[in-house]
Amino acid sequence: MESDLAFIWAAVIAFAVFAYVVLDGFDLGVGILFPAYPEKDDRDLMMNTIAPIWDGNETWLVLGGGGLFAVFPLAYAVVMPALYAPIIAMLLFLVFRGVAFEFVHRTKRGRKIWEWAFSGGSIGAALAQGIALGALVQGIAYDNRAYAGGDWDWLSLFSILTGVALVVGYALLGATWLVMKTEGEVRARAKDIALKALFGTLGLIGIASLWTPFLNPVYFDHWFKFPHILFSVMVPLLVAGCAYLAFDGLRKDKDSQPFLACLGLFALCFAGIGISFYPYMVPPSLTIADAAAPDDSLEFLLVGAAVLVPIILAYTAYAYWVFRGKVRPEDGYH
Repeated sequence: MESDLAFIWAAVIAFAVFAYVVLDGFDLGVGILFPAYPEKDDRDLMMNTIAPIWDGNETWLVLGGGGLFAVFPLAYAVVMPALYAPIIAMLLFLVFRGVAFEFVHRTKRGRKIWEWAFSGGSIGAALAQGIALGALVQGIAYDNRAYAGGDWDWLSLFSILTGVALVVGYALLGATWLVMKTEGEVRARAKDIALKALFGTLGLIGIASLWTPFLNPVYFDHWFKFPHILFSVMVPLLVAGCAYLAFDGLRKDKDSQPFLACLGLFALCFAGIGISFYPYMVPPSLTIADAAAPDDSLEFLLVGAAVLVPIILAYTAYAYWVFRGKVRPEDGYH
């Protein structure tokens, strides 16, 4: 069992990161879409769709980051110096967004400023997350148990591509969320945006997918050698299936199908990253086993996670159940 603890923890952290991406992704997407809705009533309705749940979604970010620090301290020590700039930028943008979320309903004179802060914070946080992801995928220089790269290694054409892709992907999630949760003009406009964002997301996924195997020979082997090539063949088919379901749901004016299909797209992209990385925690040289804390620490922390994660899942599911259904203009949270 002890030899498997590091891989169990890697799965837990991967799940926490994925939960954050899909749950906080759609409410960041709502903020990204703010400029497309200049009317005050429309923006109020958009914010009310995420108001009861947005801060709970960020619990998964804390769990993922805290878990990485506690369970994979060497990976944390290597990744943080490499990605200080995008990570600090992400946190600052999230702060701006969180403050703006509360203040926008408590002022009249400064409302426009806080609306732009909410939208700008959402766009900036998504862009910073995508850039950090791209920098991690392209590889982090590692030597003698420390980061060995430069101050600007995180900034490249590939990381910019992944940053833009995540902004567009989050906009897609936000638009399909509004399709599911609203009615009338807000929903109609979200449907049009979702169709455009769907094609944009698919195009950017395609470019990133074709680029990634050539970033590192390890990725190329993982994708194009047997038996991994079987997954490489399946993924485009599954992506096409999810894209069809999303398009079909939007075309037939369904509520939940487009959103669920887009979650499937994100799940497939996340699975693809996992296939590329495994068994590395920090590609191209730091493995999961090498980066893990001692087995005694992993076992002790796993007991806490076994209690904490089900609790988080339970109250998250309960919150979504309580606030299920359409949100209408007369409904309010603030």
